[in-house]
Amino acid sequence: MKLSEAKQILAGAETISFQLPNGQLVPSHFHVTEIGLVDKHFIDCGGTVRKEQKVNFQLWNADDYDHRLHPEKLVHIIELSERVLNIPDLEIEVEYQGDTIGKYGLGHDGSAFLLTTKMTDCLAKDQCGIPAEKPKIRLSQLNAQSSCAPGSGCCN
Repeated sequence: MKLSEAKQILAGAETISFQLPNGQLVPSHFHVTEIGLVDKHFIDCGGTVRKEQKVNFQLWNADDYDHRLHPEKLVHIIELSERVLNIPDLEIEVEYQGDTIGKYGLGHDGSAFLLTTKMTDCLAKDQCGIPAEKPKIRLSQLNAQSSCAPGSGCCN
């Protein structure tokens, strides 16, 4: 989800909720402790230099059960971040503390923001020799002559 989409959803929302991939909700007393612009400049295993930019939201649970982040307050924080940090309309990545800091994509199901799982991947599969997909073989299509039959001598 891009930043502009999140702001549009928040503009029409009365409350904010985030749902983890396992279906659990982030406790309603969460805080957005950071909104930032993250630049990643790296080289993949095939030697290609790459750059990525994302907007980062960091969610945090405090023991402050009396305060809730309202949609208009989050929009204000986003707009301040856009102005001060010169953040363009980029994809949002969310950090949330579980057993360790997890990074999630962001979606929306019409009522809650969904923290979506992210996976690592090789960006240079053609350089590593990793096949794109394992070949699928149907046993019924194997040549009968290549099969091992009793008494054929194939198992000697």
